[in-house]
Amino acid sequence: MKTDIEIAQEANMLPIQEVTKKLDITMDDLELYGKYKAKLSDELWNRVKDNKDGKLILVTAINPTPAGEGKTTVTVGLGQAFGKLNKKSVIALREPSLGPCFGIKGGAAGGGNSQVVPMEDLNLHFTGDFHAITSANNLLAAMLDNHLKQGNALNIDTNQIVWKRCVDMNDRVLRNIVVGLGRPVDGVVREDHFIITVASEIMAILCLASDMHDLKERLGKIIVAYTFDGQPVTAKELNAVGAMAALLKDAIKPNVIQTLENTPALVHGGPFANIAHGCNSVRATKTALKLADYVVTEAGFGADLGAEKFMDIKCRMAGLKPSAVVLVATVRALKYNGGVPKDQLNNENLDALKKGIVNLEKHIENVQKFGVPCVVTLNQFITDTEAELNFVKEFCEARGCEFAPAQVWEKGGEGGIALAEKVIETCEKKESNYKPLYDVNQPIKAKIETIAKEIYGAGSVTYDAAASKAIERLEELGYGNLPVCMAKNQYSLSDDPKKLGRPTDFNMNIREVYVNAGAGFVVAITGTVMTMPGLPLHPAAERIDVNDDGVITGLF
Repeated sequence: MKTDIEIAQEANMLPIQEVTKKLDITMDDLELYGKYKAKLSDELWNRVKDNKDGKLILVTAINPTPAGEGKTTVTVGLGQAFGKLNKKSVIALREPSLGPCFGIKGGAAGGGNSQVVPMEDLNLHFTGDFHAITSANNLLAAMLDNHLKQGNALNIDTNQIVWKRCVDMNDRVLRNIVVGLGRPVDGVVREDHFIITVASEIMAILCLASDMHDLKERLGKIIVAYTFDGQPVTAKELNAVGAMAALLKDAIKPNVIQTLENTPALVHGGPFANIAHGCNSVRATKTALKLADYVVTEAGFGADLGAEKFMDIKCRMAGLKPSAVVLVATVRALKYNGGVPKDQLNNENLDALKKGIVNLEKHIENVQKFGVPCVVTLNQFITDTEAELNFVKEFCEARGCEFAPAQVWEKGGEGGIALAEKVIETCEKKESNYKPLYDVNQPIKAKIETIAKEIYGAGSVTYDAAASKAIERLEELGYGNLPVCMAKNQYSLSDDPKKLGRPTDFNMNIREVYVNAGAGFVVAITGTVMTMPGLPLHPAAERIDVNDDGVITGLF
């Protein structure tokens, strides 16, 4: 059986200008990065901005398991399937981070015969967006430390510096460091920290900004520290906005590549799905909607994290209205939620399936809370039995949810036709009555508790003393009317990754709360969410290589 990278390397890619012709994009609209990738110019947006919007389809999933769900694979396969049905379609995805590529998770280009290509470029440096974000983040950090060294005119309390440096790599030793050691000329000695680039607020800002003006406004609102009397100090006050924006002037433009079947794919931005909102850029999504009949996008991790933030943060801020949600599951993952060990998932086990399907049930209920029609799909494996598939189908339909199987890993777009037809039928027959889950003008704790109880199923919410104090402070400073971005583990609906299935009436504890004022949301952290991952015992990097002809192996 061929690996994903072997399939990708055998792809019949077309020059990117040929791919974009089907969207009425001309060469003048493209800024080429070689033969197979390009950025979309600002002129294109000005030309198409008054076009009628296509249908926006969100692909989300149950909580991820070691059994695999294939959310990105289904997203790509569904986009290809629309093409098979002669529908003008565009896929809108996030860019992968180098950290997971070299760590344990791997890349994010889909899989099998439903991938975006060039796969190696996408998973490595691509068009340099993440490098630009890293540079802008660290420029702000350098200007902050220089300000301290040059007299600290803004009266910054070095014990209340909240801006962290970043690098797009899993490097645990950088989580907590000391800077400024050495001679007095080397700076002010203080504790500092690194986060991974996808967790940087600048990543979230880039993905929510509508244009350069909005980007600069948001960059200026970034809080880097607090003064001795507790007042926020912003990037604007450090005079850093112009230089940061200059570094990001190309990164803000959406990237376009293609699938294995030459379907256009706008791949742009990649905020952490735990610590941020986990969606591709607003600019890419809005541009795609002006170019296509159907836009297929995804949100990070399971629906409890990704879909909730897509609905409550991205759609609310950008004025987007999704037409349908595709909820991805696998029989294997549902049996894993029912207590079956990973090495026994190939065996038919209806009892475990019945026990584990409550996880899917909760995600169906959650999607329905937003008023958007839901279609469940099973990303099929060869070991799935007819009895198992029928059980899931009947379970979904009994809950007012449409169902269609997907065989896109094996068959590409052809394997997604049944799903695409079901999505089209759903969009035509069922109106989307999208609405956010909560009113942003509620107190911060009320918003946190609404998400915890309504989406996760918590019975109660408690707060560490520091978190409660931070909430009071943020509301006093005028940040109480922002949406909440919950930072939670992805493996469970609860804040305990070991609680599979559908835990209920548990207590959720909030240990830390802070504001991303530029991005425009309050972050509430539960459990032990890491903003700088580490590498495993045997990272994927050990298996990656390039031969004398420049052919890369080991990426997945």
